[in-house]
Amino acid sequence: MRRKHDWLRETYRKSLEKIPERPVAHRTLSNIAPDPLYTPEDIGVLDPEYEEKRGFPGEFPYTRGVYGSMYRSKLWTMRMFAGFGTAEQTNERFKKLLKAGQTGLSVAFDLPTLMGYDSDHPLSKGEVGKCGVAVSSLADMEILFEGINLEEVTTSMTINSPANAIWAMYLAVAKKKGYDWKKLGGTIQNDILKEFIAQKEFIFPPEPSVKLVIDTFEWGPKNVPKWNFISVSGYHIREAGSTAVQELAWTLADGFEYVEAALKRGLDIDEFAPRISFFFDVHNDFFEEIAKFRAARRIWAKEMRHRYGAKNPQSWMLRTHAQTAGVSLTAQQPLNNIARVAIQALAAVLGGTNSLHTDAYDEALALPTEESATIALRTQQIIAYESGVTHTIDPLAGSYYVEWLTDEMERQAMEIIEEIRRMGGVVRAIEEGYFLRELAEASYRYQQEVERKERIIVGVNAFTDEIPLKVPIQLVDPEVERVQAERLARVRRERDPKRVEEALQGLRRAAVEGQNTMPHFVECALAYCTLGEMMDVLREVYGTYQEPAYV
Repeated sequence: MRRKHDWLRETYRKSLEKIPERPVAHRTLSNIAPDPLYTPEDIGVLDPEYEEKRGFPGEFPYTRGVYGSMYRSKLWTMRMFAGFGTAEQTNERFKKLLKAGQTGLSVAFDLPTLMGYDSDHPLSKGEVGKCGVAVSSLADMEILFEGINLEEVTTSMTINSPANAIWAMYLAVAKKKGYDWKKLGGTIQNDILKEFIAQKEFIFPPEPSVKLVIDTFEWGPKNVPKWNFISVSGYHIREAGSTAVQELAWTLADGFEYVEAALKRGLDIDEFAPRISFFFDVHNDFFEEIAKFRAARRIWAKEMRHRYGAKNPQSWMLRTHAQTAGVSLTAQQPLNNIARVAIQALAAVLGGTNSLHTDAYDEALALPTEESATIALRTQQIIAYESGVTHTIDPLAGSYYVEWLTDEMERQAMEIIEEIRRMGGVVRAIEEGYFLRELAEASYRYQQEVERKERIIVGVNAFTDEIPLKVPIQLVDPEVERVQAERLARVRRERDPKRVEEALQGLRRAAVEGQNTMPHFVECALAYCTLGEMMDVLREVYGTYQEPAYV
């Protein structure tokens, strides 16, 4: 059995050479100095399964974390999801969050942007800037990141069907400002399969939608090598009503589906796999959520290494963002949500997340206020700097319950993954209505348990108050629509119409001929083609998707 001192001398030392330990006191309040890691040998126990199932941080199968020194060297990225109204308003919120200590940006887009419509489209009326920031052209993206150094901050963008276009706009901003694309870090969500499964913000049918995703797999590593061109997202699956095991299994099944699509195109797995990232929900069941993260890393590592033949250890690493569960927030007694978010955030950290967003307590009512967003960020900072959970890596390892639950979640998730494979893969399962039926059953079962008071929701079905608590509400100014319409009119008036037409024709040709679309999206962005114009080209080529009714 490999010894702890070997790991300290090899993996841990190499990790510290890359990122030294943080200059903080890694000691308890009683001045006890914990080791960076604890294993069965620290308590004189022989565990024959230790190396195979648990292992060491930074080593296969990564159950205990993807990096050797984890939070002792670098805390998780505190990446608060933000976006509302106009690009100017969101830019101001970004700067305030960065000033408050946030370490990464995360962009929420409004519904028209998510669906690939310009702000002045008839279908956008009443929705502009409501659930995120309105971005219709490069002009909006330029304002959104005005005064922010894109080489110094990483940016995550929650966008799916129009992901190629939105990413191209971001890269166009960087290009115009003179930033080196090879130094840019960030993530586009770009997970279209989970849209068909859960969130339903799709535009095109599954096959061309996946093709657009694989375009980013092919183009990204060569042009923006530090960028995660996909965040395979279980978050929305869980928010739609799945169980934790379903979220785990379906998310990984989606990831494997993308891997197989990329391999079918002829791509090198060790070129694209290191830039695949993940995104999980963190719900109320504390230990289940911790076990979910540990099981996810182990399943991904084993499948990538043994089933798909990846040779690069970075291809085996499941790096993940996490967000506390929006669906768990209650409009009743909203201040209770501060406690819920703190418990969920602690679970994500103990599970080894690499990045985290904490929900604001008022999000069951409206967009977060500046105050509530700051409280949510402070929650992460208190866990990071005051709780002591970062002194040692994977501190719950060896817990009888946590280890059993990790193994059990892995076992159940793999059963589901194999079931999906037998059906012919994720796309086939979508077409057969498998996910819709399973989601309906899981969410109905949970709701029945709440209504029967078998599951207590404090302030909802127990410990209720007759007088509701009123909290400040963040409202979006209706003037946003007018501002956006005027900006779009100005963009269309001032841009070069010939360049616009040539760029759109190039995108159309690439789509028709099955070429990689990313270079053409970048040219469209630089020509100030609008989001709606780009998506309309693809609507003409690929058609639009309407989900069938399942019985």
